Amino acid sequence: MRERLSALDERSGEIFRRIVESYLESGEPLGSRSLSRILPMSLSPASVRNVMSDLEDLGLIYSPHISAGRLPTQVGLRFFVDAFMQVGDLSAEDRASIDRHVRRADRDQPVETLLNDASQMLSGMSRGAGLVITAKNDPVLRHVEFVRLAPTKALAVLVGEHDQVENRIIELPAGITSSQLTEAANFLNAHLAGQTLPEVRSQLEKVKEIVRRELDTLSQDLVERGLAIWSGSEADDKPTQLIVRGRANLLEGLAGAEDVDRLRMLFDDLEKKDSLIEILNLAESGPGVRIFIGSENKLFSLSGSSLIVAPYRDSDDKIVGAVGVIGPTRLNYSRIVPMVDYTARLMSRLSR
Repeated sequence: MRERLSALDERSGEIFRRIVESYLESGEPLGSRSLSRILPMSLSPASVRNVMSDLEDLGLIYSPHISAGRLPTQVGLRFFVDAFMQVGDLSAEDRASIDRHVRRADRDQPVETLLNDASQMLSGMSRGAGLVITAKNDPVLRHVEFVRLAPTKALAVLVGEHDQVENRIIELPAGITSSQLTEAANFLNAHLAGQTLPEVRSQLEKVKEIVRRELDTLSQDLVERGLAIWSGSEADDKPTQLIVRGRANLLEGLAGAEDVDRLRMLFDDLEKKDSLIEILNLAESGPGVRIFIGSENKLFSLSGSSLIVAPYRDSDDKIVGAVGVIGPTRLNYSRIVPMVDYTARLMSRLSR
């Protein structure tokens, strides 16, 4: 990057900047004749073409087809973002809009509402897809019920304090009866409601003597096995949830089937759990807002999309999630970066 920067004089730097800014605004190649008319210095189209040739040799721009103007390469976009882009403060209008959409009316408001609002807001303001990812919150239990599905399987129905419902299929000990299922549910509802699942599991360790007195051996086994599965201690090392809003924004202006396939690959990636963890890892790997362009990030290498992402933290200053925008490489980086940064800081305040 330093070598490319040192190779640019004022004239070539200005031509490169104009090509990139034109691409970010219109997505179209910029030709030498058009460039010669808008440059602050007097240069003929032939002189501009000579500079363009040098910029191509540096790997910063390319010609999409013969006799066309020039577009920035992925390397050129990264070079522009690092060396030329000026990120200003968020406008008062944008700040007010974010504050209006991402707010917590009361402490009892479900966090999912806040996450949905943040994702929807980022989508609307960026014209990309707004992304919010967070470590999955453990719900506070209000009611537990077991429904037999088969001799060795049951459906565990967990109702949270905000009436959210989670259904989990659990394996039953051999020979357990329906009355024992009811007895186990009654025990949980009587003794352990009002706690999260990890708290329930911890509480069970403290009340094993009560369990032995009030439940027979099979019911005790059911409770302990079920909670081990629910708390994510076996299959999910880092349970997460992802909210993406504004997918339709990414479909605007697509040229053909190839672009549609690119977007399909992007959303297929997002559906995978590994991708969610990867986004959190990206957010954790550096302070503040991070920009990933195209294949710089293996997560979106096939879809050719850019990701602007920033982490948000809880009251212990621990990273608990990330907010960001996914879009084409032609994103308005200078506007979206402060938008994502402000949203992440706002989410941090609301998460405390």
